[in-house]
Amino acid sequence: MRVLSVFSIVKLRLSVSEEIRSQFPIFERDIVYLDTAATAQKPKCVIEAISHFYAHEYATVHRGVYSLAQKAGARYEGVREQVRTFFSGDQVIFTRGATDAINLVATSFCQAFLEPGDEILLSAGEHHSNLVPWQMAAERFGLVLKFASLDANGDLVDFKACLTEKTRLVALPHISNTTGAIHPVEEIIALCQKRGIYTLIDGAQSAAHLPINLEKMGCDFFVASVHKLYGPTGLGFLIGKKELLEKMPPFAGGGDMIDEVDLDHSSYALPPLRFEAGTPMIAQVIGFGAALDFLQSIGMEKIAARESQLTDYLVETLSKIENIKITTNPKRRGGLVTFVVEGAHSLDVAALLDARGICVRSGHLCAQTALDQVHNASSVLRASVGIYTSEADIDRLGVALHEIALALT
Repeated sequence: MRVLSVFSIVKLRLSVSEEIRSQFPIFERDIVYLDTAATAQKPKCVIEAISHFYAHEYATVHRGVYSLAQKAGARYEGVREQVRTFFSGDQVIFTRGATDAINLVATSFCQAFLEPGDEILLSAGEHHSNLVPWQMAAERFGLVLKFASLDANGDLVDFKACLTEKTRLVALPHISNTTGAIHPVEEIIALCQKRGIYTLIDGAQSAAHLPINLEKMGCDFFVASVHKLYGPTGLGFLIGKKELLEKMPPFAGGGDMIDEVDLDHSSYALPPLRFEAGTPMIAQVIGFGAALDFLQSIGMEKIAARESQLTDYLVETLSKIENIKITTNPKRRGGLVTFVVEGAHSLDVAALLDARGICVRSGHLCAQTALDQVHNASSVLRASVGIYTSEADIDRLGVALHEIALALT
């Protein structure tokens, strides 16, 4: 079949920089990793930064006056400033992840700013982390959730019509984790600002892949997970406007987030510490700083351009395989493609790919409503690219899927 010649592994003009790929120890083994949308592999600099901190510089922060603690505290706060600068944002809150950051806003912001009957607008295809917290907030504070529809390709179709006089907050993903659609968040935010509507943008799928300037974007809150930004797990961040954060009550109580405490009353620190109760994720923050240095050394514009080329090649490759159906084709696509092998279950296909050393995501992708509303499936496959992905990786996926599709259908 002609399909095999299409997937022959050749040196293409867009071949990945071996210098970048060599920075990731995981690729010392023969593996094709196409699940960066779930979590990114870690470069040596991140691994070494965390190891060095634990071995030679470890101490807690915001507590001790001894030099080791002071140095750790300076490095920790230095990364906070690094994050703020990298994204051109306002105030940075470290959290346990994007999910934790959304829960913080869904609890604290809603308590401070919303009234019973106020509306929150989401899309009909949200990741569970940008749906369930708002469902819980709606039940707790008497709020109403509304949902903007998506067309068959995952693009928003009736967003403006969904806004009403009661809409107080819009919370949307920058890039959908199932359709890959890059939503026009700048236009949406500008429209909301004219109507006095607050905005939260879930940057879990965009922060590591697109140049982001929050000052220009204009959203009130932006969240992301560090493990998708080539940094360690267990860490995320919320970037919010200072004037809003200062009016929001604490999300959790404990050490480090207080001003004064007595037996019957406590007063709270100003943000960001108000929202960082307990001993923070110090080593993870240090590792995140190394990850941001790594990304900055490459350049986000260069990363975005490279991954756009890879995604086009991935779409082209999958489109030429019989019995493979790409489930959505949005107007603007991030670095992921969702598909099914007709007549085969996605979990079976993923297991067969794994036997060939190829890693892709399978299942409902933590977005069951998106699969119901857009993909018309209960389980799909997803391939996603990162800065270490090569055309040869995509070729190997294509060859394997061609063979699997022939065998299973």
